[in-house]
Amino acid sequence: MRFEPFLKPAIIGIALIITALILGGAFKNRNANEDSISVVGLGTRDFESDEISWTGSYSAKAKQAKDAYTMINADKEKVKSFFLSKGFQSAEFSFGGVNFEKSYRTIVIEQNGEQTKTEQVFDGYIATQTVAFNSRKNPALMKKIEAVVDQTSELINSGIEFEGSRIQYTYSDLPSLKHNLIEKGSQDARERAEKIVTTGKGKIGKLKDASMGVFQITGKGSIEEDSYGGNLDTYSKYKTARITVRLTYTLD
Repeated sequence: MRFEPFLKPAIIGIALIITALILGGAFKNRNANEDSISVVGLGTRDFESDEISWTGSYSAKAKQAKDAYTMINADKEKVKSFFLSKGFQSAEFSFGGVNFEKSYRTIVIEQNGEQTKTEQVFDGYIATQTVAFNSRKNPALMKKIEAVVDQTSELINSGIEFEGSRIQYTYSDLPSLKHNLIEKGSQDARERAEKIVTTGKGKIGKLKDASMGVFQITGKGSIEEDSYGGNLDTYSKYKTARITVRLTYTLD
């Protein structure tokens, strides 16, 4: 019983020491977690599209649907002959189906010199057909398509009003391109981190976290800003692809 006065203070002292050790370890671990660096690297590459697609359309109008169909078929043969004369093979372009649309015109009904109402009056059928060109990894065919786009106005001499769309350019191996950019972006981020830490007399540790931004493809030399959802330019033959990679490293 004589040691009882000393027992309680001793227990309290031991408890305080244990608590201090626990808090000290937690503080140390917390600082270890905070000793890290995050850097953003950029992967970029200029490339030339190797796929091209282009379409054009023409129409014929008649009071009867069957007459419009007859006319559009005759125009199809003229369009086909035109492209064959420009050096294309039949297998290098294709025709779509014929679409029909009813046409209406507006008439104004007047009474005593004043407009009273307007009416939509049936004015016949419009038949429309498209022709499409596509090329993948075929530079010679791509050049032929690019050249003929500016020559289709010659069809007006055959009585055909041909309307061409805008050429679209794409790339056949986007997955490989993305992998290359991720590799470049990661390497760039690593080099940035090492330069910053080395300058500060430190040492880079293990990779703690990694994330990447959105894939961006814009026309080469474009000043278009990056889009939150990503850009995918399809109208420029020469493009620039880029992606950002964020890496977080611990510090030793």
